[in-house]
Amino acid sequence: MALLVYVDDIIIASNDNLAVASLKKTLDAKFKLKDLGPLRFFLGLESARSPKGIMISQRPYALQLLQDMGYLGTKPINTPMEVNLKLSKDEGDLLENPALYRRLIGKLLYLTITRPDLSYSLNKLSQFLVQSRIPHMVAA
Repeated sequence: MALLVYVDDIIIASNDNLAVASLKKTLDAKFKLKDLGPLRFFLGLESARSPKGIMISQRPYALQLLQDMGYLGTKPINTPMEVNLKLSKDEGDLLENPALYRRLIGKLLYLTITRPDLSYSLNKLSQFLVQSRIPHMVAA
Protein backbone atom coordinates (compact mmCIF):
# COMPACT_ATOMS: atom_id res chain seq x y z
CA MET A 1 0.00 0.00 0.00
CA ALA A 2 1.16 3.52 -0.74
CA LEU A 3 -0.08 6.69 0.92
CA LEU A 4 0.74 10.10 -0.55
CA VAL A 5 -0.14 13.21 1.44
CA TYR A 6 0.17 16.75 0.09
CA VAL A 7 -1.21 19.46 2.42
CA ASP A 8 -4.87 18.37 2.68
CA ASP A 9 -4.97 15.91 -0.23
CA ILE A 10 -4.38 12.18 0.15
CA ILE A 11 -3.86 9.46 -2.45
CA ILE A 12 -4.11 5.83 -1.40
CA ALA A 13 -2.85 3.18 -3.80
CA SER A 14 -3.10 -0.54 -3.21
CA ASN A 15 -4.09 -3.82 -4.81
CA ASP A 16 -5.92 -4.75 -1.59
CA ASN A 17 -9.36 -3.08 -1.55
CA LEU A 18 -10.05 -4.29 2.02
CA ALA A 19 -6.87 -2.63 3.30
CA VAL A 20 -7.81 0.62 1.53
CA ALA A 21 -11.31 0.54 3.02
CA SER A 22 -9.87 -0.13 6.48
CA LEU A 23 -7.40 2.74 6.21
CA LYS A 24 -10.10 5.13 4.98
CA LYS A 25 -12.33 4.12 7.91
CA THR A 26 -9.49 4.69 10.39
CA LEU A 27 -8.61 8.08 8.90
CA ASP A 28 -12.26 9.12 8.75
CA ALA A 29 -12.61 8.40 12.49
CA LYS A 30 -9.80 10.89 13.23
CA PHE A 31 -10.30 13.41 10.40
CA LYS A 32 -13.19 14.48 8.25
CA LEU A 33 -12.56 12.79 4.89
CA LYS A 34 -14.20 13.30 1.55
CA ASP A 35 -13.61 10.38 -0.83
CA LEU A 36 -13.41 11.72 -4.38
CA GLY A 37 -13.22 8.24 -5.89
CA PRO A 38 -10.63 7.06 -8.37
CA LEU A 39 -7.75 9.44 -9.02
CA ARG A 40 -8.33 11.74 -12.00
CA PHE A 41 -6.38 14.94 -11.31
CA PHE A 42 -3.68 15.74 -8.73
CA LEU A 43 -1.17 18.61 -8.59
CA GLY A 44 -1.41 19.35 -12.31
CA LEU A 45 -1.17 15.67 -13.23
CA GLU A 46 -4.10 14.06 -15.03
CA SER A 47 -4.46 10.33 -14.41
CA ALA A 48 -6.38 7.79 -16.48
CA ARG A 49 -6.67 4.05 -15.89
CA SER A 50 -7.10 1.36 -18.49
CA PRO A 51 -6.63 -2.41 -18.60
CA LYS A 52 -3.12 -1.75 -19.94
CA GLY A 53 -2.14 0.41 -16.95
CA ILE A 54 -2.17 4.01 -15.73
CA MET A 55 -1.50 6.99 -17.99
CA ILE A 56 -0.23 10.27 -16.54
CA SER A 57 -0.62 13.48 -18.53
CA GLN A 58 -0.06 17.18 -17.97
CA ARG A 59 -2.13 18.32 -20.94
CA PRO A 60 -4.33 20.78 -18.97
CA TYR A 61 -1.22 22.17 -17.24
CA ALA A 62 0.63 22.57 -20.55
CA LEU A 63 -2.37 24.22 -22.23
CA GLN A 64 -2.74 26.66 -19.33
CA LEU A 65 0.98 27.48 -19.52
CA LEU A 66 0.71 28.13 -23.27
CA GLN A 67 -2.29 30.37 -22.68
CA ASP A 68 -0.58 32.28 -19.87
CA MET A 69 2.44 32.95 -22.08
CA GLY A 70 0.33 33.90 -25.13
CA TYR A 71 1.40 30.91 -27.24
CA LEU A 72 -1.84 28.93 -27.30
CA GLY A 73 -2.55 29.47 -31.01
CA THR A 74 1.00 29.04 -32.30
CA LYS A 75 2.23 26.19 -34.47
CA PRO A 76 4.15 23.36 -32.82
CA ILE A 77 7.85 22.83 -33.51
CA ASN A 78 9.91 19.64 -33.75
CA THR A 79 12.56 20.53 -31.16
CA PRO A 80 12.15 22.24 -27.76
CA MET A 81 14.96 24.71 -28.56
CA GLU A 82 16.66 25.95 -31.70
CA VAL A 83 19.43 23.51 -32.61
CA ASN A 84 22.98 24.80 -31.86
CA LEU A 85 21.62 27.93 -30.14
CA LYS A 86 24.40 29.74 -28.30
CA LEU A 87 23.29 31.72 -25.27
CA SER A 88 25.59 34.06 -23.39
CA LYS A 89 25.41 35.52 -19.91
CA ASP A 90 26.59 38.90 -21.29
CA GLU A 91 24.77 39.35 -24.63
CA GLY A 92 21.46 41.19 -24.81
CA ASP A 93 19.69 43.56 -22.47
CA LEU A 94 18.73 42.45 -18.96
CA LEU A 95 15.05 41.65 -18.50
CA GLU A 96 13.06 44.35 -16.72
CA ASN A 97 11.16 41.66 -14.81
CA PRO A 98 13.44 38.62 -14.30
CA ALA A 99 10.82 37.05 -12.00
CA LEU A 100 8.69 36.27 -15.07
CA TYR A 101 11.61 34.30 -16.60
CA ARG A 102 12.24 32.43 -13.36
CA ARG A 103 8.56 31.58 -12.99
CA LEU A 104 8.41 30.33 -16.60
CA ILE A 105 11.48 28.12 -16.14
CA GLY A 106 10.00 26.72 -12.91
CA LYS A 107 6.73 25.88 -14.64
CA LEU A 108 8.56 24.27 -17.55
CA LEU A 109 10.68 22.23 -15.13
CA TYR A 110 7.47 20.88 -13.58
CA LEU A 111 6.35 19.90 -17.07
CA THR A 112 9.39 17.62 -17.44
CA ILE A 113 7.55 15.05 -15.28
CA THR A 114 5.78 13.94 -18.46
CA ARG A 115 8.01 15.66 -21.02
CA PRO A 116 11.61 14.58 -20.35
CA ASP A 117 12.52 15.79 -23.86
CA LEU A 118 12.46 19.34 -22.43
CA SER A 119 15.17 18.59 -19.85
CA TYR A 120 18.23 19.50 -21.92
CA SER A 121 16.78 22.83 -23.05
CA LEU A 122 15.68 23.70 -19.53
CA ASN A 123 19.11 22.80 -18.18
CA LYS A 124 20.60 25.36 -20.59
CA LEU A 125 17.99 28.02 -19.79
CA SER A 126 18.32 27.47 -16.03
CA GLN A 127 21.93 28.61 -16.19
CA PHE A 128 20.70 32.19 -16.70
CA LEU A 129 18.29 32.55 -13.76
CA VAL A 130 20.51 35.06 -11.94
CA GLN A 131 21.01 37.51 -14.82
CA SER A 132 18.20 36.80 -17.23
CA ARG A 133 18.42 38.61 -20.55
CA ILE A 134 16.05 39.12 -23.47
CA PRO A 135 17.67 36.39 -25.65
CA HIS A 136 17.13 33.91 -22.79
CA MET A 137 13.42 34.75 -22.59
CA VAL A 138 13.08 34.50 -26.38
CA ALA A 139 14.75 31.06 -26.29
CA ALA A 140 12.39 29.94 -23.51
